[in-house]
Amino acid sequence: MTRRTEWPVSASDPGAGPGPEFAAGYTAGSEGAYEPEAGHGSGSRTGFGEGEGRRARSRSRSSGPPSSSRAEKGEPRDPVEQARNICLRLLTGTPRTRKQLADALRKREIPDEAAEEVLSRFEDVGLIDDAAFADAWVESRHHGRGLARRALVRELRTKGVDSAVIDEAVGQLDSDQEEATARELVARKLRSTRGLDRDKRLRRLAGMLARKGYGEGMALRVVRQALEEEGEDTEGLDEPF
Repeated sequence: MTRRTEWPVSASDPGAGPGPEFAAGYTAGSEGAYEPEAGHGSGSRTGFGEGEGRRARSRSRSSGPPSSSRAEKGEPRDPVEQARNICLRLLTGTPRTRKQLADALRKREIPDEAAEEVLSRFEDVGLIDDAAFADAWVESRHHGRGLARRALVRELRTKGVDSAVIDEAVGQLDSDQEEATARELVARKLRSTRGLDRDKRLRRLAGMLARKGYGEGMALRVVRQALEEEGEDTEGLDEPF
């Protein structure tokens, strides 16, 4: 009596996979998907022979895994679902602002209505939080890179953070803390300028602070004090650099 082989539903089944993206490339009957009848039709052998197995593996390697382009040639997916998947991928391990995600969706030609729906939903559940992003950015970039408020404001603007949110975030830093950080930066750089003439040391140290967003007055004051502590004559260094 001929026994019928029952093929279990695998992860390749569109209804059993982890999501529509997975299922889109592994639909029954599509190239590279499971097709249990391929080697078990009537009048054919009951299993793959050694040669047939090698040929099947060769065909599988040459055809490669099902690509998303095949799915895209068929029925288009729900744009809301596409937007959600794109945002989740971009947020994996890296916080993003709403504008960064909106720009990414626009680049991938997601309709504005679908993008707005997903972005608003992500904000509601806390996956997008520009205020938390700005706070963390200020904390990390000031203590890690020594950036002053002016530089932090500039960076957060490029990330699309609202001005009011930026003001609140950089408000964590007061002038005293900013100046203390500037002194630490100069102290670390000071040794590498030894042997240079005074004016060159001044330009190099003050320029380093300027690139990090420190104002001219604060930079000059901090550098002058550091040079005085090393015994440099700072007469005439009150002029702007």
